[in-house]
Amino acid sequence: MSQGITIALDAMGGDRAPTMVLRGAEIALERHPEARFLLFGNEAQIAPLLAKLPRLQRAATVRHTEERVLDDAKPSQALRSGRHTSMRLAIDAVAEGHADGVVSAGNTGALMAIAKFVLKTLPGIDRPAIAAFFPTRRGESVMLDLGANIECDAENLVQFALMGDVFARTVLGLTQPTVGLLNVGSEDLKGNDAVRGAGSRLRGGNTPINFHGFIEGDDIAAGTVDVIVTDGFTGNIALKTVEGVAKLFTESLRASFRYSVLARIGYLFARGALKKLAARIDPRGYNGAMFLGLAGIAVKSHGSTDAFGFANAVGVAIDLKVNGFMEKIRDELARLNQVPQNPQPQRSAAL
Repeated sequence: MSQGITIALDAMGGDRAPTMVLRGAEIALERHPEARFLLFGNEAQIAPLLAKLPRLQRAATVRHTEERVLDDAKPSQALRSGRHTSMRLAIDAVAEGHADGVVSAGNTGALMAIAKFVLKTLPGIDRPAIAAFFPTRRGESVMLDLGANIECDAENLVQFALMGDVFARTVLGLTQPTVGLLNVGSEDLKGNDAVRGAGSRLRGGNTPINFHGFIEGDDIAAGTVDVIVTDGFTGNIALKTVEGVAKLFTESLRASFRYSVLARIGYLFARGALKKLAARIDPRGYNGAMFLGLAGIAVKSHGSTDAFGFANAVGVAIDLKVNGFMEKIRDELARLNQVPQNPQPQRSAAL
């Protein structure tokens, strides 16, 4: 299904690049044997690693550059002076039609700034949003924005809802995903002006979205809705909180089974179930945040992930291309823009 797909990789992005990037691409190639890769980075570092991965070597082309975006570089600095960095050249490959998507584990702010400048936003989209998966009791949910936009108005949130809806149908295979707005309560009068204004738009049938209504923080893990919409400030805090709780739970569980001999014996009986649990909440399995709203496929991998996690990020980019995400999001945006929009903002109410 991935035949004819080429993914551009920022080989120098990430804490353990380029080793992690190449090994991750090798794992992704096992899952998608027809895929091809453009590797952008320092050939002197890449070539010895590539020689040890013969399958990837046959499927990859190296584009040499000695420049890379530093982890602490400001987005504006990376945009102005990073024209020959591995990140910029990988994004350029998508814009020029040489690749179907780009994946990087590098500087998030720089990646967003460069991708927005090079790829541009889709018609009808004011701001791109970062979307990723969350494990829930019902399966998986999509959440956006996860940090690209600290402040959002009602129109931004409605656009995020639309993009999240298409993302859930394209990647998760849902025929009619439910969409919820993250809020401080489920009542219609709760929240700030942007959230209530977006709720009014979505609730009024002005969009082709199956709007559930407002949801609260505990609804995220419950899987109350398939798509969770919020501003980047709230979304990023929620993401980091979930990751921290998962880490706390895992470390506490390990400590409990080391507590005594009986606990160690109990672990032997529960080992199979615990492995399934670990796989279920492993953040590497959900690695790969999509920059929605751009006129091209751009996926951000966690900078500290390993090869397994990076392979999953590559898989997200391939799935988006295979399932025609860009074509679908363009069609849905055109459909949304044809619907009369007459939002009726409500007065502010005390919490």
